[in-house]
Amino acid sequence: MERLSGFAPQALSILRLVAGLAYLQHGLMKIFQFPAAAMEGPLPPIMLAAGWLEIVGGVLIALGLFTRPAAFLMSGMMAVAYWMVHGSKGLYPATNGGEPALLFCFIFLYLACAGGGPLSLDAIVRKKT
Repeated sequence: MERLSGFAPQALSILRLVAGLAYLQHGLMKIFQFPAAAMEGPLPPIMLAAGWLEIVGGVLIALGLFTRPAAFLMSGMMAVAYWMVHGSKGLYPATNGGEPALLFCFIFLYLACAGGGPLSLDAIVRKKT
C-alpha cells in the first residue's frame, strides 16, 4: 500500500474536481432546475443565495482556482446548512439527512488546508509567478 502514497497529490486534485462538480450540481438544481428541480415553487432568498454560492464555489473548486478561500467559505456554508436544515431534525447525520452537508463541510475544510493539488489552475498560476 505504500506505493499508493506516491499518487496522493493527484488524488487530491481528483477529490477536488469531483467534489466541486458534485457541489456545482446542487446549485444548478436550485437556480436552473437542472438536472432536476431542487424544490417546487419560488425559492426563499436564503436558498437563492446558497444556490449561487454553490454554483460559483463549485466552479472555482472544480477548476482549482482560488481553491483555499473558496473551499474555506464553502466549508463554513455547509456547516451552517447542516445545523440550520438537518441538525434540527436530530443529532445523527444518518437519520437527519445531513450526510452530504457534513461530508462537503469536511472535504472543503481539507481542501482549504491542502490546496487544489498539482492538477489545478492555482498550480499553473503558481508556476508562472
